[in-house]
Amino acid sequence: MKLPQTLGEYIIENQKDFPYASGELSQLLSSIRIAAKVVNREINKAGLVDILGQAGNENVQGEDQMKLDVFADEVFIRALRARGEVCGVASEENEDYIAFDDPIHSTSKYVVLIDPLDGSSNIDVNVSIGTIFSIYRRVTDIGSPVTLEDFLQPGHQQVAAGYVVYGSSTMIVYTTGNGVNGFTFDPGIGSFYLSHPNISIPESGKIYSINEGNYVHFPEGVKKYLKYVQELDPETHRPYSSRYIGSLVSDFHRNMLKGGIYIYPRGTKAPNGKLRLLYECNPLAFIAEQANGKASDGTQRIMDLQPTELHQRVPYFIGSRKMVEEAERFLKEHGE
Repeated sequence: MKLPQTLGEYIIENQKDFPYASGELSQLLSSIRIAAKVVNREINKAGLVDILGQAGNENVQGEDQMKLDVFADEVFIRALRARGEVCGVASEENEDYIAFDDPIHSTSKYVVLIDPLDGSSNIDVNVSIGTIFSIYRRVTDIGSPVTLEDFLQPGHQQVAAGYVVYGSSTMIVYTTGNGVNGFTFDPGIGSFYLSHPNISIPESGKIYSINEGNYVHFPEGVKKYLKYVQELDPETHRPYSSRYIGSLVSDFHRNMLKGGIYIYPRGTKAPNGKLRLLYECNPLAFIAEQANGKASDGTQRIMDLQPTELHQRVPYFIGSRKMVEEAERFLKEHGE
C-alpha cells in the first residue's frame, strides 16, 4: 500500500506556489514542523512529568502562564532562530518582538507571529490545544534590523499561515494562498502525512461556538443572533448545536471540517473582544478564506484591518460563509 505524501514531500512538490521563494518556505515550515513534534511529545507526557500547572507568572495580557506555555514559546523561538529564513518573531507570550541578529539572519526576508500554545487553560484537564502561526515578508530593508513596522501588517499581506492541533491525533493545517491542506502526525514513524487535501468549509452548518457564560455582556446584535440560532425552524435546520471547547484552534478546526461559526464578540468584560488580531485572528482568517469560509470583526473583513499594536484585540466571527454573513446582518440591524 502506497503511503500518502509527507509534509516535507508536499512542500517541495508545491513550493512553486509560494509567491516569493522556493526553498525558503520549505526550510521555514520545517522549523515549525520540528518544534511542533517537540511540543507534541511534551504534551503527550503531561501528567507523567512536571510540566502541568501554572508557571507562576503572567504574560503580557495579564493571563497566568502555564508551564507548557513557556516551554512551547521557547521551543518555537529556538527552532526559528536556528535557521536563516526568519529575521524576527513576535509571540503572544512576550511583550515585544524578538529580533534575530545572528550572521545567518543578515539576509532574512520573513517575520513570524505565533501563539505557541492556544487554549492552554485546558492543559491540566487533557483537552485539545494548539499552536497558531503567521508568516509575512518583511517590509523594511533586508540587512537592516527588523522593526515594529515589519510585524504590524494587515492580514492580507500574509504569505503563509497555519496551525497545529494537539488532539486525539496531532495535525498541521496550513495555507500559502493556494488552498488549505492538513497533515496528520504518525507517531510510529515520526512524520506528518497528507490526510486532509484541499479542505473546504461547508457554506453553512449547524454548529455555533461561543462562550455563552458571557451572554450578559454581549452586544444586542449577538444576543438576537443567539436567540435566532436556538429557535425551532426545520426549514433552516434550526436550532443549531452549541459546541464550545474554549481552545480557538480546536473550535475552529471542528467547524472548518463540519460547518459552523465561532464567535468572540466585544463586551463590557472585553471591550474589543479577547482574541489577538496578529496571533490568532489573521492567520485563521487566511485559512478560512482559502477554504471558502469567511472571517469578520462583525462589520468588516478581518484581514483588511490595519494593526496598530502587537497585542491588539478585535471581535471575531469566523467559519462558514453564510453563517458569518447571517451574524453580520444581526449586528447591523441590532447593534454591534
